[in-house]
Amino acid sequence: MSSSRRQFLKQAATVAAAAAVAPQAIAHELASPLFFEISLAEWSLHKALFSKKIDNLDFPAIAKKEYGISVVEYVNQFFKDKAQDTKYLNDLLQRCRDHGVRNHLIMIDGEGDLGAPDQAARLKAVENHYKWVDAAKYLGCRTVRVNAFGKGSATEVQQAAIDGLSRLNEYAQKAGINVIVENHGSYTSDGQWLLKTIRQVDKKSVGILPDFGNFCVRRDTGELYQGTCLESYDKYKAIREWMPLAKGVSAKTFEFDAAGNCVETDYAKMFRIIKDSGFKGYVGIEYEGEKLSEDEGIRKTKALLERVGRV
Repeated sequence: MSSSRRQFLKQAATVAAAAAVAPQAIAHELASPLFFEISLAEWSLHKALFSKKIDNLDFPAIAKKEYGISVVEYVNQFFKDKAQDTKYLNDLLQRCRDHGVRNHLIMIDGEGDLGAPDQAARLKAVENHYKWVDAAKYLGCRTVRVNAFGKGSATEVQQAAIDGLSRLNEYAQKAGINVIVENHGSYTSDGQWLLKTIRQVDKKSVGILPDFGNFCVRRDTGELYQGTCLESYDKYKAIREWMPLAKGVSAKTFEFDAAGNCVETDYAKMFRIIKDSGFKGYVGIEYEGEKLSEDEGIRKTKALLERVGRV
């Protein structure tokens, strides 16, 4: 065989080897891991749940079978009378085991104001939360999400919330459960108010659940969620301030453009902030839009998270 022939075959082999590796390299790039883990917030399916098309017991299987998500976040509204029903909780646990689903947190609403300036009302609210802490422990969750609402001045509610959260944390820590506050309207949507509140509680097990969609601090009606927003806190500034205390992230979405980007939040910008903070926990999908079905909204949010989580 001539030397030129040998050289040709050597070059051909090199090119073939490179061609074989290239698709693998591309596939590896596409399959590079996210810097966080995706969970599914039950509120994403609130329409189907309220209309009884599905039940809370169906949630783990839906998360895994429909969306390939193995971590779930419950909302207590959808099993309100079951916190102490061990038969029900065992059924829910079995369904999680059957589908390889882990329970991350329970979002607690409607159990009174932890930031109520009236001490009797505040203590009652703290005690009302105990059963959900117990349920979270039973289900293998690590966290409960609570609200820090109250009626009064910003200072009055803040001081009351510090007390209420501290008292609840004392109970929750016996069960090894974290207590986190979501920006959920009124004072809690003010970045500095919430940051200072949690810092003054000053417990590692008490943190924040940043939600991309709740930054209105004042409405024309004076209500938490209804009416025109008159004043908002900058969401990117808030997330940057809160991430050192975050024990999860709520990836809220409402609308998407033709390219699959969230209209109301710049996810690329938001997740640069989150990544730079060193966060590596759970990011919960919470679709709340009207234009897409819940199913489409969840899928688009998941696709968006998979894209921005690999940059």
